[in-house]
Amino acid sequence: MSKSFRRVVTGHDAAGRAIIQSDGPPERVKVLSGHGPTFFEVWNTRNTPATIDRASGEPPEPGVILAPPRNGTRIRVLDIPPEGEGLQQLDAARAREHFAEIGAADASTNAAGTARHPHMHRTETIDYGIVLEGEITLLVDEGETTVRAGDIVVQRGTNHGWANRSGQNCRIAFILIDGRFTDGLG
Repeated sequence: MSKSFRRVVTGHDAAGRAIIQSDGPPERVKVLSGHGPTFFEVWNTRNTPATIDRASGEPPEPGVILAPPRNGTRIRVLDIPPEGEGLQQLDAARAREHFAEIGAADASTNAAGTARHPHMHRTETIDYGIVLEGEITLLVDEGETTVRAGDIVVQRGTNHGWANRSGQNCRIAFILIDGRFTDGLG
């Protein structure tokens, strides 16, 4: 299991003064089976603009879900381990099962088993990825680039995959924002 971190959530008391509402590790953590990362779910919102009230908690969800709620946002931290030899042998059905574990079987774009990476996928979101530790290679249909600690990726609803070829864990924070495809991209 990957090392956790603190999630500090603020709120307001009955008089409207700012308070620390909670301080501890994220409450929802999931390690995907097989060749998967560890998901640390930090927070989600259900609408934009987000509702700011006195002291409600994070909106409840049934487990870990890849995309943010419709019209909402999500922040998570992923620990992505180095790839093993077995990952490249992963067939299309197993890749789809990988995404089904996080409520997104349809996000997998490896249906024919011929994608650049077994975990290639696409969501109707804008994702800000901030590499916190290590390095990872971002794969898209036409190209790839390696990003390292301190680098930021703005992923705009593109088909992509993440390949950890470094031999060490990569920790990356993602802020996901619900989006809509236009220009015939859907």
